[in-house]
Amino acid sequence: MKMFVEPKSIYLHREAVDFRKSIDGLIAIVEGELERDAYTGALFLFCNKAKDKLKLVYWDKTGFALRYYLNLKK
Repeated sequence: MKMFVEPKSIYLHREAVDFRKSIDGLIAIVEGELERDAYTGALFLFCNKAKDKLKLVYWDKTGFALRYYLNLKK
């Protein structure tokens, strides 16, 4: 897979996340639970309870970007 960004750091939120959350909800987790600055260019990873979906959030200097991957257990 070709990387779309070159993150300075990658952080994984190890607990399952409610995937109804959008960028604002995920950034709240980054700043609240992970105690990280979301504007550093780091990549933040979140998975759902079934661990078959993945959401990635990062700051790309113009705004937050969200990538969503489905069906990881093929």
